[in-house]
Amino acid sequence: MRQAVVFLAVLCCVCEGVKFGQLCSGNPGNTRRTSDKYGAGHYGAPRGSRTHKGLDIKCTDGQTVYAPFDVTIQRRSVPYTDPAMATINNGILMRGAGLCFKLFYIQPVKTSGSVSKGQKIGTMLPMQSIYPGITSHVHVQMCDSSDPTGYF
Repeated sequence: MRQAVVFLAVLCCVCEGVKFGQLCSGNPGNTRRTSDKYGAGHYGAPRGSRTHKGLDIKCTDGQTVYAPFDVTIQRRSVPYTDPAMATINNGILMRGAGLCFKLFYIQPVKTSGSVSKGQKIGTMLPMQSIYPGITSHVHVQMCDSSDPTGYF
């Protein structure tokens, strides 16, 4: 049991102070999506009977998406089960800096392997084709559904 406690203490210290680097080529400051006709982009924003489990970072359709720090891409990850969303239904699950997180609405360059901070990991998918007038964005969601806001 003592080993587990020590491991958890070390794991928590690894992610303390971690900040995401630039995610999208057109948004060097990781400006967040605020509100538009489809809702708000902050963690916990209402989505009908549920709440938003991520944080939306502005990104124009077609722009390059970068690794926010050195990461290992674990696998492809998708936000929807609805086939009508196929145009934007893509993303990746990554681990790095003691964090596990998903980025949605991107066409990944690859779905496994190591990537360095600032390296291209994908391209922003065409959100406007599904949600005309939305503020196009990369959705950042922690694997445990916790609030990612503190990492920005």
